[in-house]
Amino acid sequence: MDIRRDDLQASDVIALLREHVEAMRAVSPPESCHTLALDGLRRADVSFWVVRDGQALAGCGGLKELDPLHAEIKSMRTAGGYRRRGVASRLLEHMLGEAQRRGYRRLSLETGAMDYFAPARRLYARFGFEACAPFGGYLEDPNSVFMTREIATEH
Repeated sequence: MDIRRDDLQASDVIALLREHVEAMRAVSPPESCHTLALDGLRRADVSFWVVRDGQALAGCGGLKELDPLHAEIKSMRTAGGYRRRGVASRLLEHMLGEAQRRGYRRLSLETGAMDYFAPARRLYARFGFEACAPFGGYLEDPNSVFMTREIATEH
């Protein structure tokens, strides 16, 4: 499997992101669904990667720069046939490395508070993310869990 930057034009990537949005809307009230539409993921302040197993799409995710020292994880999704095979962990390791390379001091995310999101919360906790207050433009929301972690600076 390899991880590469993506321009969000390929039909399989678009389909996986649509699946992601539909799944989030199915389990989250509209006011608590914070997924970015394709245009939002294509903005200059967002970097987006895909994980491919040969030609097959295994997963995707992005980093949105909030300011020069803080970024947010957006739209992490593992394709159905690749769940529990380490795709999300590899992508998260990649994004943490990229955050460090860019000089970010903090990496944050918003995920759901419902049971559906428990595996994601466990994954992020394994990588050192801890619960935090809302960040960026988010507001307190009983359906959201906000998590963050500091990024070690390279010497």
